[in-house]
Amino acid sequence: MSAIPLEALPIDELRQRSSTKWRRYPADVLPLFVAETDFALAPAISRALVRAVERGDTGYTPPEPGIRDAFVGFAQRRYGWSVEPAGVRWTCDVIMGVVELLRVVTKPGDRVIVTPPVYPPFYDTVVEAGAVVEKVPLLHGDAGWQLDLPGIEAALAAGARCVLLCNPHNPTGTVHSKASLAALADLAEAFGAAVISDEIHAPLVQSTVTFTPFLEASAAAARVGYIVTSASKAFNTAGLKCALMVASDPATIGVVQALPAEVEWRTGLFGAMAAVASFSPESDEWLDSLLARLDENARLLADLLAEHVPEAKYEIPDAGFLAWVDLSALGWGANPAERILHEARVALNAGPDFGEQGSGHVRINFGCSPDVLRDAIERIGVMTRS
Repeated sequence: MSAIPLEALPIDELRQRSSTKWRRYPADVLPLFVAETDFALAPAISRALVRAVERGDTGYTPPEPGIRDAFVGFAQRRYGWSVEPAGVRWTCDVIMGVVELLRVVTKPGDRVIVTPPVYPPFYDTVVEAGAVVEKVPLLHGDAGWQLDLPGIEAALAAGARCVLLCNPHNPTGTVHSKASLAALADLAEAFGAAVISDEIHAPLVQSTVTFTPFLEASAAAARVGYIVTSASKAFNTAGLKCALMVASDPATIGVVQALPAEVEWRTGLFGAMAAVASFSPESDEWLDSLLARLDENARLLADLLAEHVPEAKYEIPDAGFLAWVDLSALGWGANPAERILHEARVALNAGPDFGEQGSGHVRINFGCSPDVLRDAIERIGVMTRS
């Protein structure tokens, strides 16, 4: 039986939240920018956190908080992936995990490939690790968004030492194919490079799409790759601070295990508790309902844009709650989000923040109620007629 779509909280209740999404802009602005969603927590998470508060359980995260076993079970149930437990460690958040791994697999001044348009912190992350950003943009055609494998090969041949992958990709929502990931792994291995795959949006892949964790793409992927992931995007727990680093080959497992103990100490205790609850079977039904809602909203957004902003170009994503929308045809400049905020009072992410390929684009967060989404697009539609 199909899951019943999850219902978002009323907007008046959401405006009582103190997170970035609801505090950055005045109350007359509809916030569809930062990757926070508008749903109540999964019940298992709420129960775990309430119990912790009631007993004053707010100290340091223990050496074995249960994250490893919970994630191993989740990966097996949701992806059919048998994770090697010895290859799992945890830290504060995905970007911190990426930085720590980059520091190990690169030397200062090494070049790291990123694939724009891509999550803006990727650029700063590479720099923070002491490396240099090498841009190899995604290709876009009739088959959608794809890795530019010849471009990546050229960059690796010229000396790049690592590929920072986003799978599923943010902002396009692309789930890279197993064949593409395996080809990337072969290139990395041929040139002695590593691949670090940010898979934070993996729990949000739609059931009609086949998701392959990078480490499962091939034997070569296991040898060259690392995954950094978290429950935080799917279960809206970013403020609680917990992510995982995963490896599956003896050599890469050794790298992960050799990371300083301080890397794990940075994990928030509430983040660890929330991760265990998120990855537990108790939360599967909630996640399925969330996916049903996101599928409906992604399709609703396509209909709303066709009706109110027909000049927009948008492809329904394979995963997540983020829409990459090309508004170039409207002639609103490189950063239409700025004008939309001023005139429509709708906050969207600025396309150029994702790289120069984002000129004329916006990123829309549709992890909200259909009514909020409808209101936002109707407001933008009024702008096109003024």
